[in-house]
Amino acid sequence: MPTPTLPDGDVVTLPRARSHSPLARAWWRDAVIYQVYVRSFRDTDGDGVGDLAGVREQLHHVRQLGADGVWLNPFYVSPQHDHGYDIADHCAVDPVYGDLAEFDRLVTDCRLLGLKLVLDVVPNHCSSEHPWFRKALANGPGSPERARFHFADGRGEAGELPPNNWRAMFGGPAWSRVTEADGRPGQWYLHLFTPEQPDFNWRNPDVAAHFEEVLRFWLDRGVDGFRIDVAAGLFKHPELPDSADPDVDERTRDSVNPLAWNQPEVHGIWRRWRAICEEYTARDGHQRLLVGEASVPTPAEQALYVRPDELHQAFFFHLLHAPWDLAHFHRVIDDAVRDIAATGSTVTWVLNNHDQVRTVSRFAGEDPASGPARAAAAALLMLALPGAAYIYQGEELGLPEVLDLPDGLITDPIFRRTGSRTGIRDGCRIPLPWSGTEAPYGFSPHGSPTAPWLPQPASFAAHTAERQRSDAGSVYHLYRTALQLRRELPQLGEGTLRWLETPPGVLAFVRGEGLVCAVNFGDTPAPAPVAGPPLLSSGPCGEGVLPPATAAWWIGPTAAERI
Repeated sequence: MPTPTLPDGDVVTLPRARSHSPLARAWWRDAVIYQVYVRSFRDTDGDGVGDLAGVREQLHHVRQLGADGVWLNPFYVSPQHDHGYDIADHCAVDPVYGDLAEFDRLVTDCRLLGLKLVLDVVPNHCSSEHPWFRKALANGPGSPERARFHFADGRGEAGELPPNNWRAMFGGPAWSRVTEADGRPGQWYLHLFTPEQPDFNWRNPDVAAHFEEVLRFWLDRGVDGFRIDVAAGLFKHPELPDSADPDVDERTRDSVNPLAWNQPEVHGIWRRWRAICEEYTARDGHQRLLVGEASVPTPAEQALYVRPDELHQAFFFHLLHAPWDLAHFHRVIDDAVRDIAATGSTVTWVLNNHDQVRTVSRFAGEDPASGPARAAAAALLMLALPGAAYIYQGEELGLPEVLDLPDGLITDPIFRRTGSRTGIRDGCRIPLPWSGTEAPYGFSPHGSPTAPWLPQPASFAAHTAERQRSDAGSVYHLYRTALQLRRELPQLGEGTLRWLETPPGVLAFVRGEGLVCAVNFGDTPAPAPVAGPPLLSSGPCGEGVLPPATAAWWIGPTAAERI
């Protein structure tokens, strides 16, 4: 295989197995995966929207950073009501992103660079323009086509009321009424997100068979695994009763309706999907990954999804939602290591993604100036934890959330459904700044006739990848060095964690034999737990002192061990 090179001539260091791990062949156990929101990554044809060719063009950035693979958000055929999470064809590329030939070239490039490729799969719902749903509307009540979805008669004298009181996560009722072929008001259908995203009925065998075909289609094209959207969803209570908790029904986004989520039948689906992955692994020895978006209340419940015959991993969102608070971080890390590791899986850590406010802004609180330092410290903490980690594009550039988008430019369906800016996701999806000093910052070709689909602020000039690569003290280089050390040091990646006694405001632990990570959550300097300069720190850090909002790694005995 030829040795890949970067555009500037630097030779790429391909990933190598971590010989210190007894399960080195299970690449996913301590992998670092880079999340690519395709729409905002890189636009090569000047239409203002990122595409698969743009992903190929910037794969060297991911490899140079030191990630083990990429996860692509949906690029399938879609009317884009929820930017690709409303899928009309699960086995085709939307023309705005490219075509299957371009996807196949991406697979080849990932192989050349030693990167794993993980795709998003969305099994809970589809687009209202999916052929199945169109047939369900055309064929009417009681038809086999409607049985693939949740159609039900309404309540009230003329069926004018929804079948139950469930609320959609993006606002409003979870039901919409259809007009039948004869023009009369008809049945209602369930959609836990938007009306353009009808929920599948997973109690219908057609649905399970369809998604097994989808998995095999992409596995046959060479992908290494799947990130599963709404992995705790799929099955609904068979009687579709009213929720007894009106407070749950009124919340949006992060609500977990126990009648529509986390039903026990879902585990049978993951066992079947796991068997399919094992079938492919048995053919060629290469492990395929299933990682779930399993939004459940506790780590103990999440652990049920990563039992040895189900998903390999599930995102640990309790750290994603944690405030900048020592006690909170300590508790969620402790819970995860205890409950998830007990299953034989490893924790899958994440601090940012395409649905959440970026850490630079989320951790800032009332002091925006504190956000960058806290976000960098949290990143160094996450990358020192045992298990796997996911990095969301732009996180390595220290990008903040864009909070001042004009109402007229907001595209998130949450805003359309609720009229509120609370919880909208456009601010973390702004197209990436690659180079230059003004928009589009290399996201689109110079002189492109169409502006990026979301506007980039002037502040992005300070965050371009080009600028950060040339600055040894940048966030980019912090991530790159941390990922390099994760690969080189036997203490990092998979393994043990032991908490240390620390002064107030400091969280510290030991990984393996002798690597110490400490974070100062306080507002004043604290004594460092290890003598001598740190191996790596998220900010300026002299010997013997750990500044506020700073994380650092050392190798050596702790103060207690030196006594």
